[in-house]
Amino acid sequence: MSLLDEARDLAPDLTELRHALHREPELGLDLPLTQAKILAALEGLGLEIRLGTALSSVTAVLRGGLPGPAVLLRGDMDALPVQEDTGVPYASVLDGRMHACGHDLHVTGLVGAARLLAAHRAELAGDVVLMFQPGEEGQGGAQIMIDEGVLDAAGERVVAAYALHVISLGAPTGFAATRPGPMLAASDAVSVTVRGRGGHGSSPHTAADPVPALCAMVTALQTAVTREIDVFDPAVVTVGMIEAGTAANVIPETARFAATVRSFSDASHAAVRAAFERTVHGVAAAHGVTAEIDYVEQYPPTVNDADEAAFALETARQVLGEGHVFEAPKPMAGAEDFSFVLRNVPGAFLGLGACPPGTDPALAPMNHSPQAVYDDGALPHAAALLAGLALRRLGTPLAAESAATPAPSPQE
Repeated sequence: MSLLDEARDLAPDLTELRHALHREPELGLDLPLTQAKILAALEGLGLEIRLGTALSSVTAVLRGGLPGPAVLLRGDMDALPVQEDTGVPYASVLDGRMHACGHDLHVTGLVGAARLLAAHRAELAGDVVLMFQPGEEGQGGAQIMIDEGVLDAAGERVVAAYALHVISLGAPTGFAATRPGPMLAASDAVSVTVRGRGGHGSSPHTAADPVPALCAMVTALQTAVTREIDVFDPAVVTVGMIEAGTAANVIPETARFAATVRSFSDASHAAVRAAFERTVHGVAAAHGVTAEIDYVEQYPPTVNDADEAAFALETARQVLGEGHVFEAPKPMAGAEDFSFVLRNVPGAFLGLGACPPGTDPALAPMNHSPQAVYDDGALPHAAALLAGLALRRLGTPLAAESAATPAPSPQE
């Protein structure tokens, strides 16, 4: 049997687990219900399990039958503060919470990979660290788990790390993609408060109006990006929120806007932050007001190691089939805290299509949408792909193995 065939035999149990996770989504770093479901699903696999202290993570080590290095597989656990509007029979029963980003599939896929790897334990020349991680959606749970020792959970630093993310549009179920270099963007959250001097709307010359200053900042930031950032190493600045005033004839004391900033390298990240701060303060000075900037660097770019990306693409071809795998032509502007893992060890982050049958992948609701629906049929693909990455990286040939892209050595 191929690894994917083995995973398909697990499909009923995986679907049941995924639906249970989807019904009870949890937010942030404290996910006790999700943690309990994971622990129950891992029972009997002979794993060394450790729970997080600062968050409700699960770290499980699967020891191989032969000596060798350790690799890591990650599945994120948390949901989003979204009111579900899908109509599926297993919809969230908790108001204002939904697995709108597909993390329920990630957890289930990693559980499936654990079961496949346990069945092949004797063939594994090394160990596998299974990283079940809370707090991906903005809380930086990956870095907390790193601080608590997940990368060294097997007794030595893992030599490679892999994760995948399901996508609800753009690719049919079972199609995988990755690329060398940047895969996802860095993400910064910026809040700017413009302080002026209030007054009567009929006499703006007696006040220092923060509103036109704010408007000038927003437009000047777009110009700064197009004129100061290399088009081949791009950045995105999007102002998504503006607040000012209480009445049409009152000039407010303050105005505020919030923005998200995306970049794909350390160089563009530094350049866009410098341009942002200089532009805001310069416009403020020109308008006779002041500006306070709260600039929070959330996640760095998710950058795949070139050798590991090539290895992941070849593994995906062997597991999913040649026609179901492609090299992504460009990175996406979403962000991921798996970036912190890839800053410490080489590895690869992959996308996996999970668009339901009968839905046009080009028109399906996107990840994070209240209408986003993911295909249960992607669960065996996720489990087999994650397991295949660990098996090949630890020297276990897969069915119809090709020697085109050998696994990188631990020294590479």
